[in-house]
Amino acid sequence: MALKPLIGVTACVKQIGLHPYHVSGDKYLRAVSVAALGLPVVIPSLGDLTEIDELLANLDGLLLTGSPSNVEPFHYQGPASAPGTDHDPARDSTTLPLLRAAIAAGVPVLGICRGFQEMNVAFGGSLHQKVHELPGMLDHREADHPDLAMQYAPAHAVNVQPGGVFQALALPPVFQVNSIHSQGIDRLAPGLRAEAIADDGLIEAFSVDRGHVEHSKAFALGVQWHPEWQVLANPPYLSIFQAFGDACRQRAALRNTR
Repeated sequence: MALKPLIGVTACVKQIGLHPYHVSGDKYLRAVSVAALGLPVVIPSLGDLTEIDELLANLDGLLLTGSPSNVEPFHYQGPASAPGTDHDPARDSTTLPLLRAAIAAGVPVLGICRGFQEMNVAFGGSLHQKVHELPGMLDHREADHPDLAMQYAPAHAVNVQPGGVFQALALPPVFQVNSIHSQGIDRLAPGLRAEAIADDGLIEAFSVDRGHVEHSKAFALGVQWHPEWQVLANPPYLSIFQAFGDACRQRAALRNTR
């Protein structure tokens, strides 16, 4: 029986009581298990203590999760965040260099929400910190409702761009996604290709251009919404995770023959 691909999943640093913990959401770990058919391994946000090359040599994929925190804006030369904004500097110092190294090494990558934003920042792009305050833009924040099913319900359409990864995966040309974010893409980083765009013009998904000399030789995709949510019940979400899992299995097969 073929071994399951080993998929690293990023973690946030959370204070629980008197101690900091490295945590990763259950929904991401389960989606890796049931949709990508991989073995999830939580990567702690230890910054400079992370041996990136050694870590990547033992991974078949990398999933960057969403988070309540935002990337600190100095990473993209943005203005200071509004008072009270949640940041996670330990995660930033881990994921941004890890991302660049993973792409260069050909490790399959899937970035979700904060992970999508990290991918853009890691390669030189910038972010809007409050999309809902921009003229003509939709309010992309989740519904103000205590029920998770309402918060993660379909919120708006995305329009698949021709000639990219999404079209190759035979995703519908227009489909509905959930929306749980206040930040969004301002300037798309060099080497990234828009895969899906909301009706207000906001980039909701991108891929890493495999032909770009500094970028990926493998599957590398970021999405602004949360495809991990009830992934088995949503065909476009499932297709994304299955494609990611397939790429991770290809790497695992190569890694296990060396």
